[in-house]
Order: sequence, then C-alpha cells, then structure tokens
Amino acid sequence: VQLQASGGGLVQAGGSLRLSCAASGGTSSDYAMGWFRQAPGKQREFVAVISQSGTITYYADSVKGRFTISRDNAKSTVFLQMSSLKPEDTAVYYCAADHTTVQQMPIGRPPDYWGQGTQVTVSS
Repeated sequence: VQLQASGGGLVQAGGSLRLSCAASGGTSSDYAMGWFRQAPGKQREFVAVISQSGTITYYADSVKGRFTISRDNAKSTVFLQMSSLKPEDTAVYYCAADHTTVQQMPIGRPPDYWGQGTQVTVSS
C-alpha cells in the first residue's frame, strides 16, 4: 500500500487546514487509517485514527474537539480536518495504514504502512 499525503501549508493561529491521504496498491477499506505528527526535536506522536468502516474514531487529547478524521473508501482517501489551529500544532504530519483493529494505533503499535509527510506550520 502506498500513501500520498497532501494539504499542508502555512496558516495563522485560529485558522483551518484539511489534509488528505490517498491510498493505492491495495484495498484501503481493509485498513484502519491514521495520522501522526512530528515536531522539530520531538518524537512522532499519534493524532487520530479511523476504523476500516469509518464508524470508530480516536483522537489524541491535544487535538480532541479541534480535529476531525474522516474517510471516503470509494476514493481510497482519508482526511484530517484541522480547525482552531495553534502554533504547537506545527509539525510534519504523516498518514498511516494498519490492517489490525482501530485501537492499535493509539496504544503505540507501529502501523504497517507510512506515507511521506506534509508540513503544517501555524504562525502566532
């Protein structure tokens, strides 16, 4: 499975961005899909995950209520709608896919596949 992330950019604090991740080379509906991020000098951290059917989602506490993950299995694409952005959201955002249950990414199981990152910069 190949994952292609897009949609990053520069935005002012309080603004919004929508990231997209297009999957190819497999059946995307077989995979839980998630987003991680890595800020300079920090470890990569979990952001959000959505189940294969799209009915179950989990979020990191730091983004809960501000970010929304969704998916369109017909288009093999997962989205991350980010609102009320803060400077501390600045990071490279990575999408990921995993064949196991949706609960695994939030507890630290490494996903099967990673996409390349897309930079999100939030200015104050």
